[in-house]
Amino acid sequence: MLFALLCNDKPDSLQLRLDTRTSHLEYLNGLGDQLKFAGPFLGDDAKPNGSLVVVEAVDLAAAKQIAANDPYAKAGLFASVDIRPWNWAIKNPDNK
Repeated sequence: MLFALLCNDKPDSLQLRLDTRTSHLEYLNGLGDQLKFAGPFLGDDAKPNGSLVVVEAVDLAAAKQIAANDPYAKAGLFASVDIRPWNWAIKNPDNK
């Protein structure tokens, strides 16, 4: 099952995001095929202020574990993380 991780950064935390970015990217890349896609949300100033990460996991508990192990989460970057089951209905490359 797919899960969307909707992560919102704490205010004024851009430097923490930048400082932790390399380990965050390494973590996501290490998920292999579990990671479907990911990228930052952008504020009005075009600077990142959150993340959208879509992962495949066996259940909500496994998706929560993936989210909790993200270096961004461990560093305290996020003000909130909403994890929701998601159905990739349109342009899903696995449904050719």
